[in-house]
Amino acid sequence: MKFLHAADIHLDSPMAGLQARADLPPELLRHCTRRAFASMVDLAIAEDVAFVIIAGDLYDGDWKDFSTGLFVAEQMKRLARPCFLLRGNHDARSVITKDLALPANVFEFSTRTCQTHELGELGIAIHGHSFPNRAVPEDLSGGYAEPRRGWLNIGVLHTSGNDPGEHETYAPCDPGLLRLKGYDYWALGHIHQRQVLGEQPWIVFPGNIQGRHIRETGAKGCSLVTVEDGRIAAVQHRTVDNLRWALLEVEAAEDAPLARRIADAVGTALATAEDRPLLARLVLTGEATPGLATDAERLAAECRNAAIEAGGTLFMEAVRLRTRPRRSLEAGALDPLRAAFEAGLADPTRVAALLAEMAALRAKVPAPARDALDLPQDAEGLARMGEEAWALAAAAITAEQPA
Repeated sequence: MKFLHAADIHLDSPMAGLQARADLPPELLRHCTRRAFASMVDLAIAEDVAFVIIAGDLYDGDWKDFSTGLFVAEQMKRLARPCFLLRGNHDARSVITKDLALPANVFEFSTRTCQTHELGELGIAIHGHSFPNRAVPEDLSGGYAEPRRGWLNIGVLHTSGNDPGEHETYAPCDPGLLRLKGYDYWALGHIHQRQVLGEQPWIVFPGNIQGRHIRETGAKGCSLVTVEDGRIAAVQHRTVDNLRWALLEVEAAEDAPLARRIADAVGTALATAEDRPLLARLVLTGEATPGLATDAERLAAECRNAAIEAGGTLFMEAVRLRTRPRRSLEAGALDPLRAAFEAGLADPTRVAALLAEMAALRAKVPAPARDALDLPQDAEGLARMGEEAWALAAAAITAEQPA
């Protein structure tokens, strides 16, 4: 017997910042998350799973119109097997104002308390607690039911765990306490990068099913879980994304042509893309060379040209410089300027003021687009932005200097 564990579908979430790009084919971006969701249903049918679990954030927020709900109804009818749906922070009961009756094969977990759905013929108990509101600061796992003796017990939980990383903190929990609960499998959601926190029992974040911006690189999909003799026998990651994001880090150095280095990076990215089109960001590191700071258009074209030569499909999201000034100036004329720049970013008062300005700017951006912003939210992120800003400034200053 098999079941599918997915999370963070974020239906109809936009590819923030890309919709108005004339150089990107509209069909590349249109309904990206819907196509990934349909591929997930295709996988469930092909593998003949007994049921599907969605551990939160099926929706990206309130529906713009009823087409979102109708699409889900259509896919659930096609699925034709039970789907156990938990609400997360993006589709909490208080967030979604529009509503349609759920298809008969969809079972939604209660927002008031932990609810257990039983599959008696399979000897499986599935426990979960949906988010009533977007903000859930408390650990919900402590209120989950005791495991059914002699059954296979699955806990469904939308949580930031104890290390949210880039994600906001919601329903935090300690994986050690999850292990003590006595369940056989924890189907988690909220963290968009696939993570396996343990195998005895299995504690799994499957990641989201479709990358939507440059911080969601690599293969995206869900977990196919095999059960044998009432025990978890295997957990496999299966990709269902239809567009993939890639970060191309290339060192700018004089000992090899930059075009060759770019071609190698593009080739490596395409080799792992499983024939999917790529949206890529080129990040140049190493020592700045003349003209690099003003050559973004040519560098983007080099990436596209390398993809054509390799027989793949690649489009550029951005070109960024994280180069250092050339050594001839690094030890001399730019030292005082760099020292002043770094001192400014080391001043706690100035850092606090800058972060407050960033937070105010983020608040003005519509919620669906905030995740795609590169704006830092803490001192570490501000330091990284400072490094990039310095690289751009130094590269521009030294671009026309003699070697």
